[in-house]
Amino acid sequence: MIHRLVSHNGTLVPVEQARLSPGQEGLINGWGLFTTLRVFDGWPFAFERHCRRLSRDAGRTHVPFHPDEKTLLADILAVIRGNQVQEGAVRVYVIWNRTGSWHSDESLPEIDVVITSAALPKYPETVRLDLREQGRHAASPLAGVKVISWLNNVWNVHEAKQRGFDEVVLLNERGEVSECTAANVFAMREGEVLTPPLSSGCLAGITREVLLEISGAAGVKMREALLRPDDLYTADEVFISSTNRAVLAVAEVAGHKISAAPGPIARKLGQAFFNYLTQYIAQAKRGGQLQAGA
Repeated sequence: MIHRLVSHNGTLVPVEQARLSPGQEGLINGWGLFTTLRVFDGWPFAFERHCRRLSRDAGRTHVPFHPDEKTLLADILAVIRGNQVQEGAVRVYVIWNRTGSWHSDESLPEIDVVITSAALPKYPETVRLDLREQGRHAASPLAGVKVISWLNNVWNVHEAKQRGFDEVVLLNERGEVSECTAANVFAMREGEVLTPPLSSGCLAGITREVLLEISGAAGVKMREALLRPDDLYTADEVFISSTNRAVLAVAEVAGHKISAAPGPIARKLGQAFFNYLTQYIAQAKRGGQLQAGA
């Protein structure tokens, strides 16, 4: 559940006062973007990476959003501090208000930026994944873009939970493993960790990006590679990554048990990621406190 104070176009207000209108056509059509940042020790993790992805996705979707990093960071910190968040998550929404002819004649800005915070969800030590064919369309020009029209994801995970699973692996139109609804997928096979390439239609996850960068220093071989369901079923380890989950081991994929869950590689990468996170936060706070108005 989100916290009470939200930022609406740079103004911190109680959530019940943050008005959005049916006349905001991007809101009705789902034409907008979002990203979720981990908050640790009162500071947003990997802020610059999230800004770059928002800018990239804005270009791909024609959303007129050109974030000023200093202003956006100040707005995010206002939400974190207003809601007294030490550990949790912050979500940034960007809504394009005029995308066609079904907008109102209200005096609306070209875009609305809404920032909310929430506590981190609680996850078990291991999770069970279902499998969904045709869950991703890798050939779509919007593949890998984090848009607010999120029905395909919440619908798929809802159905998976109805069947007793925690999440679901989405296959693309070629039958390849792409990702989960809100997490990237990794499989440990023959001494190396494999994760689907962006050409599979998966999101360029921030945690995924960091893991690819730090895995070598952690003593883990990792690379992008095409994966099929059988590659998950017969893997030595399977785990997923996301902003809220960090690194989370998988105990089962569509009825196929994973023998090592959590396994040593997932544990090692989880610790390496935590070390990276804490170092980032310490450096960011030293360098950003004055700029952000702390």
